[in-house]
Parts: sequence; C-alpha cells; structure tokens
Amino acid sequence: MSKVSIRELRNHGGDVVDRAARGERLTITRSGKAVAEIHPLGRKPLSLTVVMAHRRRLPLVDPDKLRKDLDQVLDPGI
Repeated sequence: MSKVSIRELRNHGGDVVDRAARGERLTITRSGKAVAEIHPLGRKPLSLTVVMAHRRRLPLVDPDKLRKDLDQVLDPGI
C-alpha cells in the first residue's frame, strides 16, 4: 500500500484519486502517521447476459494442444 502525505493529497488531490480509481490503495499520512485510507470502490457485478456475451467472443481452445504447449514451457512433472 502506498503512502501519500496530507500535503500531497491537498496539492495533487486529482492525481491521488486517479490512482485510487485505477485500483491502488493509498494510506494518507499526517506527520508520518497513518490517518486515513483511500481505496477504489467495488465494481458493480456483471449480469449473466454480459458475461455470456464476453464468453462467446473468446476463441475456441483445443485442450490437447494447450497441454502440449504448456508441457514445453513448464515441468511436466508438476
């Protein structure tokens, strides 16, 4: 977790909020002591319709070919 001083928050508040919006958790400090935390809000869950639409756009995967490719890269004994 990154630390941001209260001075940095005051002077660059928009940048700090942008960092949180991108998923970063930030601890706000005053005189070097943690006093608050800024973190991204949870996202709304996707509906089943949206998830299925995304899945339909995924390429088909040949499981045997995938296994062979993985075996070339990883230790097959794992």
